[in-house]
Amino acid sequence: MEEGKQIQEEAKAPEPDAPVPQAAAAPPVQPEAAPVAAPEPPKEPEAPPAGTILMFGKFDVSGVAVRDVGMARYIDISPVAVPHTGGRHTNKPFAKAKMSIVERLINGMMRTEVFTGKKLKAYRAVENAFTMIAKKSGKNPLQALVDALQNVAPREEVTRLQYGGISVPKAVDVAPARRVDLALRYICTGALEQSHKSKKPIEECLADEILAASNNDMNSFSVSKKEEIERVSASAR
Repeated sequence: MEEGKQIQEEAKAPEPDAPVPQAAAAPPVQPEAAPVAAPEPPKEPEAPPAGTILMFGKFDVSGVAVRDVGMARYIDISPVAVPHTGGRHTNKPFAKAKMSIVERLINGMMRTEVFTGKKLKAYRAVENAFTMIAKKSGKNPLQALVDALQNVAPREEVTRLQYGGISVPKAVDVAPARRVDLALRYICTGALEQSHKSKKPIEECLADEILAASNNDMNSFSVSKKEEIERVSASAR
């Protein structure tokens, strides 16, 4: 009997709790890599507003500025589609200040037997040179021309004074109108001389000369000519 009671008590005793299986440890969370930004496509130049007059039908000249205050009144940068006046200002004094600076550059290119009287040929050379400047530098070609004129225009030059029978060199200041004239002359002369020394076409020579002068590069003919004149005038003060 006692054995039977012991067996019944053991059957009624609660069974020990089974160990609860533990969940496996989660792997460490790695930080997500920052998304790589896609390269932005190159921005296309904004189209000029409707009704804007473009130089040669291509270039907007509304943002062109002249830093030199003295030369500003003699550098006409007004928007003109076709820079050709047909000699309208020929017989009027100082009327060239009212002529587009691009037309004055075209007229300055007609200096040798190759371009004398060939206005259309010089016109196309300047137009192609402006297109090359826009492709090479991404700058406004008219702004590059204005910067070149300001860098190339001499501030002093030498004149001769007569004292009795003696001629003495004397340094004098250059008038703003003459500074523009000399700058145009040096740029055109440098382009024409460069075209004689190489096989490059005249428009490429003109584009290289304008770009070099706008960057104040001493390798250009016009900048070196200006420095030579100012050096001689400094010794004649």
